[in-house]
Amino acid sequence: MMGMHALSKSPPLTLAMVAIMAMAAGWAQAKEAVYEGKPVRIGQGQAHTVVRTDASGKPISIGLVFTETALQGLPAAAAGGRADFPYQLGMPRKGPRTVVDHVVIDWESTGHPPPKVYDVPHFDFHFYLVNPSKRMKVTFKNEGESGDPSQQPPAEGLPAGYIVPPGTAVPGMGVHAVNPHSPEFQGQPFTATFIYGYHDKKLTFLEPMATLSFLESQPNFSAPIPRPASYSKQGLYPSSYSVKYDQARKSYEVTLADLQ
Repeated sequence: MMGMHALSKSPPLTLAMVAIMAMAAGWAQAKEAVYEGKPVRIGQGQAHTVVRTDASGKPISIGLVFTETALQGLPAAAAGGRADFPYQLGMPRKGPRTVVDHVVIDWESTGHPPPKVYDVPHFDFHFYLVNPSKRMKVTFKNEGESGDPSQQPPAEGLPAGYIVPPGTAVPGMGVHAVNPHSPEFQGQPFTATFIYGYHDKKLTFLEPMATLSFLESQPNFSAPIPRPASYSKQGLYPSSYSVKYDQARKSYEVTLADLQ
């Protein structure tokens, strides 16, 4: 009887109180989320993809997280052998889909052309918009084919300042668009940069790059990404990218951010 008597004296709920409680419940449910892909071993560590969303569930960034130890024990080029080593990563199975189908981390143990620009040990982080089967069907007669009109994307699909020069056609990837005004083309040391990739005039990958030495410096770097007027695949695309070291987690993250 005491319990019933006490309950009977409780003040009635007003409409305002009900509204506040409903809003609080909504706030508790609406929060940012993080979705992670399956880890892949690299060096003496591992890497995985990550997609972050805002409170409404909209993707706000697509990235790669890899442990500090992933930079240790990396394979080296054998005499006369290949010097690049790819690691394919799947996207998170849960969460919203993005324009990125999968990611390939290419460890370039001795760098690649052009000389005195990208010929230092570095990583190419390829965020592919096509599936692996379609990507592996990309073929070229020679690397100079990127300069052919058949491989030049339309003006509206190429960011201002970017060009697709001869010598950048790579089988299993596509042709590479570079910004000749980037610091590494102006006599400055290459640290990090951003490249667009195409095949048959369509955008097929987004590619941040970073040198091993830059990563080992434990950077906190971010920069805007020039955007084309239009994209060949519908979806949200980054307006900036970052390369950052997390001291607490002993890990790195390469992120395509500010999706629009």
